[in-house]
Amino acid sequence: MTDSLHEKYSRQMLFRGIGPHGQQRLLASRVVIIGCGAIGAATANLLVRAGVGQVRLIDRDFVEPSNLQRQTLFEESDARDSLPKALAAQRKLRAINSDIQVEGFVADLNPSNATELLSGFPLILDGTDNFETRFLINDFAVSSGTPWIYAAAVSSYGVSLTIRPGHSACLACLLDSSWGIGFEDTCETIGILGPAVNLIASLQSTEAIKFLSGQEESCHGRLLSCDVWSGRFQSIVPPRNPQCRACARRDFSYLAGQAQPHITLCGRDSVQIHERHRELDLPALERHLGATVRDLRQNGFLLRFRVPPYEMTVFPDGRAIIKGTTDPAVARSLYAKYLGA
Repeated sequence: MTDSLHEKYSRQMLFRGIGPHGQQRLLASRVVIIGCGAIGAATANLLVRAGVGQVRLIDRDFVEPSNLQRQTLFEESDARDSLPKALAAQRKLRAINSDIQVEGFVADLNPSNATELLSGFPLILDGTDNFETRFLINDFAVSSGTPWIYAAAVSSYGVSLTIRPGHSACLACLLDSSWGIGFEDTCETIGILGPAVNLIASLQSTEAIKFLSGQEESCHGRLLSCDVWSGRFQSIVPPRNPQCRACARRDFSYLAGQAQPHITLCGRDSVQIHERHRELDLPALERHLGATVRDLRQNGFLLRFRVPPYEMTVFPDGRAIIKGTTDPAVARSLYAKYLGA
């Protein structure tokens, strides 16, 4: 380790659980984070500052003003320019620690690309906002034997669990049993406090640092839940379900399934349309739409326009988010009308 790196991580290496050897392990480690919104952004920030050598960020969304209250890597300029979160986070993280390799992917994790995007990483971190994607992560992790850390927060409450396939309960064990830890509400319906996000991200990133620094035996495997407003905290060791679809029966239906042609984005009053294997020329599309739509903007990463009462955001891979409806039929009709079949 060079003198400059030794100085950068000196306080962390004084911690007995890490030391110089653990820091060397961190610098040589790799992690992939799915979703770099609230929890994902905070966790990525902590891990890049801790010296995790390579961080891959995967996110399908773009920065909006409502994100800034809790998504700590973004600024007003990112929202004003509608930058993809993965690229805005990549830029900020590289400025925070230039010794770390950070790569952002503007992509929607789905069954057709999960293996390509997640393979080769010894640890997967959950920064997503929906259980469909979490079950996909769980299927990949269990099928490949890859540890992953589940994390979620809403309102003033959050949960986190380190899942080690073959050693602990997986997400399907919990949700197929009486433990029932799913969130029915979302931050769009009942709000969210930034401190709740940062507490859960701290729990998740601490477990990640243990694992990546070679202290895997220190990962507690407990389901931690906490409410920062009421001050209630709970910790349990969830049992493995002997009839679990994923880790017992090896039924990886989420990984084997085809990506949905559309996804209703939870709490967003939006539908995401998938058009696989279709590339869009955004400047050409901007010229084509011309005066037929309102508030047309294009920044090289996405194109956005309004057809009241709807707003459409289009990506170069053919994906589009239609805001103002939760009806897939309406969304697909708008997609076909303005982008073609």
